[in-house]
Amino acid sequence: MYGYRCEYCGGLVRERVVDREMFKHRDGFVILENVPIGVCDQCGYRYYHSTLLHRVEEIAAKKKSPARMELVPVAPYA
Repeated sequence: MYGYRCEYCGGLVRERVVDREMFKHRDGFVILENVPIGVCDQCGYRYYHSTLLHRVEEIAAKKKSPARMELVPVAPYA
């Protein structure tokens, strides 16, 4: 699925399983755990396979239920 050259620096994009990855969606945020993504070995740019983005869409649009919900702390800067 990965193994191609990064479009920004020419480095090699390799698959890496990350503990947590957060996605901003028009309907809110979705956090996926233990998710395989592509990461450039030079600049660190992240690449996402379309199946992963479809999963985010399903959860954000409430077509699939998340395993759990988490509260996110919010505070003013000053």
